[in-house]
Amino acid sequence: MSRIFAIGDIHGCFDKLVALMELIDIDFKCDTLLFLGDYIDRGRDSKRVVEFMISLREKNPNTIFLKGNHEGMFLDYLNQIDRFTFLYNGGRQTLDSYLRDPNRSKEGLIPLSHLRFFQSLHLYHETDDYIFVHAGLKEGVRLEDQDEKDLLWIRGDFINSDFDFGKLVIFGHTPFKRPLVQKNKIGIDTGAVYGNRLTCLELPAMRFYSV
Repeated sequence: MSRIFAIGDIHGCFDKLVALMELIDIDFKCDTLLFLGDYIDRGRDSKRVVEFMISLREKNPNTIFLKGNHEGMFLDYLNQIDRFTFLYNGGRQTLDSYLRDPNRSKEGLIPLSHLRFFQSLHLYHETDDYIFVHAGLKEGVRLEDQDEKDLLWIRGDFINSDFDFGKLVIFGHTPFKRPLVQKNKIGIDTGAVYGNRLTCLELPAMRFYSV
């Protein structure tokens, strides 16, 4: 039986990411690895995390990468739409991770492969049993009609909701000390960048891994 391994917000915590990947027993021939977004900002090693993501995708087609609000802010920064919000929310650490690379690409601060990675991220992923999204969903709105701002930023209205979204929603974005498990949703951002753990959820076994 194929399995899905979903990993919560990494935020530049490269060492925790590597340790978690060593912990989970994934078979890329039949299992799916899915990341819920927020690969960058606040932590020290955002560039190394993105490089790891790109390498994973090149080697293993059964990988899915969702867009987090921090990737959205980074793209707005790079496109000169909004520079302040990115810098205010931990973006300086991301820029530092690129600036201190002695092998920095001649393409510029952000390698083209990294830019393409950010541009390729999905807003959500749906299976027969689950909906995966970075932040959450708005009640009573069809998945395909959800607003991108809600998918990337929503908190209280979703966290406090007991609405039946039709499928179990797996999300990140809002950090908890331990995974939030409710009948309609499971939150797996466990605050890795704040000194807590990085968490992976294995489905359908409902098994949690953390480092």
